[in-house]
Amino acid sequence: MKLSVIIVNYNVKHYLYQCLESVYRAIKGLDAEVFVVDNHSRDGSISYVSSRFERVNYVESNHNLGFARANNIAIRQSQGEFVLLLNPDTFVSEDSIRETLAFMEEHEDAGAVGVKMLKSDGTKAMESRRGLPTPMTSFYKMTGLCKRFPESRRFGHYYMGYLPWDKPVEIEVVSGAYCMVRRSALDKVGMLDEDFFMYGEDIDLSYRLLKGGYHNWYLPVSILHYKGESTQKSSFRYVHVFYEAMLIFFRKHYGSSSLWLTVPIKIAIYLKASLALVRMQTSKLRKMLGFFSPRHRREPDYIFIGSVASITQCRKLARKKGLSGEFIVANEKVRPEGHLSILDDIDASRNYVYIVYDTDAYSYKTILENFAKTNMPNVFVGTYNQRTKTIITAEEILR
Repeated sequence: MKLSVIIVNYNVKHYLYQCLESVYRAIKGLDAEVFVVDNHSRDGSISYVSSRFERVNYVESNHNLGFARANNIAIRQSQGEFVLLLNPDTFVSEDSIRETLAFMEEHEDAGAVGVKMLKSDGTKAMESRRGLPTPMTSFYKMTGLCKRFPESRRFGHYYMGYLPWDKPVEIEVVSGAYCMVRRSALDKVGMLDEDFFMYGEDIDLSYRLLKGGYHNWYLPVSILHYKGESTQKSSFRYVHVFYEAMLIFFRKHYGSSSLWLTVPIKIAIYLKASLALVRMQTSKLRKMLGFFSPRHRREPDYIFIGSVASITQCRKLARKKGLSGEFIVANEKVRPEGHLSILDDIDASRNYVYIVYDTDAYSYKTILENFAKTNMPNVFVGTYNQRTKTIITAEEILR
């Protein structure tokens, strides 16, 4: 077996369905297997996708095991020479997995490889290339120097902003959202550290790979990452888990460092966590006491692009949901540029717009390429699936 794709899911069945669909397009013709480990979802995730994707190896946990432990269960069961850890709130281009696999086969010293992750507006996610959070790198990040000087090799090392985006480069940390790892490297350095429930396990694994003599790489191959649809980032649990992961990593790898480095960083971590909680609770209290009313948010505009069949379905869905929309019958052969040909008609001051592509009329690769060229702050990607009759965006599911 050449490749094992592992996806850990938690309450994101629609994103999972789309992710699996893109994966099966990408592994067509490859000697590959797919695992989905469900962390006790309550949205019927497995029943929703299992009838459509019968070849998937499903693991249904009775508890939320966390990201690291759930991945390890599938890693132990899998047989691939290479293992791809993939988030469910992503979709991959048709050539992404094949290109990543080819790179790893050509570079025997590559321990892990990550890719260019795009956000839903087509901009590049800084998390695509990261440096190790050493005490000084963490200090520059927490004090804002990293944000102030993003391309500095010293101050901007956390996101390695000085590296080019358009060619393969060595990095230090590969994001767990898309991380292809060599099986023999995992056998040597160990699997994911289960002390990390969520967050930080990818940093820890990347560091251990480097210590083991391997190299970690970034490839300019695009995927879309909706970024955290399975987590509630405004919750107390998120704040607690995120900063606890930072402390676990710091204690594990830098606990023996001199006090003048470790103490300030630990204080800063606790301070950041405390401030995040205070802001969260203050916001909730102000809303409860009625000190302010949330600003009225206008409904988004939609532009649907796809086949006659999908456009017919989208018109019905738009009427049902009261959506403001435009409808364009097209496909990748007759109109490969998709929405790019009408960008001049989208006023920059206009309400935010979702460009909803029919994923049968357009490949995921073309959708990603078009959005990477959009460069407008109010335009976001959306997809429509004729089989599930579902619109997926970063913010909502419509069906």
